[in-house]
Amino acid sequence: MQHSELKNLKIAVVGAGYGGAAAAKALSLLGAQVDVYEQAHRIREVGAGIGLRPATMNRFRQWGVFEAIAKVSSPSEYFEILTATGEPIMKEAWPADGAQRHTHLIHRGDFIEALLGVLPEGMVHLGHRLEGVRDLGERSVLTFAGGRTVEADLVVGADGIKSVVRQQLFSDKGPVFSGEHAYRAVISVDDAHGMVTDDNLRMYIGRGTKVYLLPLRHRGQVSFDITALCPDGAWNPEVTKDDVLATVEGFDERLIAITRGLDMAGVNVRAVYDIDPVETWHSDSVVLVGDAAHSMLHHQGQGANSAIEDAGALADALREASSVREALARYQAVRKPETDKLQAISRQGWSAEEIEDVFPGQKPADAAPKE
Repeated sequence: MQHSELKNLKIAVVGAGYGGAAAAKALSLLGAQVDVYEQAHRIREVGAGIGLRPATMNRFRQWGVFEAIAKVSSPSEYFEILTATGEPIMKEAWPADGAQRHTHLIHRGDFIEALLGVLPEGMVHLGHRLEGVRDLGERSVLTFAGGRTVEADLVVGADGIKSVVRQQLFSDKGPVFSGEHAYRAVISVDDAHGMVTDDNLRMYIGRGTKVYLLPLRHRGQVSFDITALCPDGAWNPEVTKDDVLATVEGFDERLIAITRGLDMAGVNVRAVYDIDPVETWHSDSVVLVGDAAHSMLHHQGQGANSAIEDAGALADALREASSVREALARYQAVRKPETDKLQAISRQGWSAEEIEDVFPGQKPADAAPKE
């Protein structure tokens, strides 16, 4: 689209999470008028650490926000997968993207705060809970709780796994329970019992449980995550310390000690859900990004990265296409095949037998770790 057309484009982004904030930044750089509508009255991202891949960091460099992200993250050289008791299964350097070779480990809260911090003041409108969306062709209308309506030339649905935009326009299928729980906490490096001595992500697997140690050196902390099989599909299940300890039975004694030392008041407990692939992500003037389009299990660590890539691809498509409708079709054609694959592979387990499928070409358990 011509610069004059982009400059006159009014865009409403629903949701101020990773995908929404990234889309707002990328689209505002086109010159469009962008407003973000977030249902929360205060932005508060709980949970733990994530890894931002080199391709994602390249997008931040392109948008001029690399330094803001780098300031609150730690560069990592590789990730390692080990058995429950610490025998090596696989060690792999993070895949490079051009000159960018490091994955940056960051706390979710620092990440969303940094992203929102680079948006112009007044762009994000809190306390807006979406109730309805109508696509009228060349424009769409949003209706929020309390009766406020907003018209836009393009609506970007970045409203997460329970997306109202997706449910009303694209798919009425609900989230799918994985049969797992995630228990996430951030602890001091001093409480990691000597298991964290560098900036690299490690995952220990055994008996249906995965334990992640993700260093956050810039904070002097470690993200400690346990993903374990459990049939309770309640969104916010109630668990005890004993319940969590049972998931790491037979693991390295140091991992058991870390678990025993957790303050349950500071542990984020969630049932793990994703969604089935959505056939169509866009109409004439509405499009989905991030979890709203392709929420996936966290086993590949690609949820946030995919949302950032969506934002970049959507901005690219608007710049290259001759109309909004054409841009949305182009964006879906670029991104959906990738996220369909990631959704499928993220549903695979992480037993030693399955690692060959998840990471083709790698040798499981009995092979020496790759240097």
